[in-house]
Amino acid sequence: MIFTVQIKVMPLKDLLDPQGKAVMGGLQNLGLNNVTDVRIGKHIDLQIDAETKETAQSIAEDAAKKLLANPVMEVYEITVN
Repeated sequence: MIFTVQIKVMPLKDLLDPQGKAVMGGLQNLGLNNVTDVRIGKHIDLQIDAETKETAQSIAEDAAKKLLANPVMEVYEITVN
């Protein structure tokens, strides 16, 4: 069975997010002063061929830990559909 997996990777909250700060400055320059914070991350979609949803979850966990996210600087969240 083919499962669609979304992985959201975001910088740790304690770390400076230079891209987010740059976008925040741009939004303020455009007069969008109601935005109080911006964090920039990655959204990754995977199509995984697995027997069960749990197996697809496990494969996605391996991919995130080994390649898609840097655990020193980022956290990730996996959703399997």
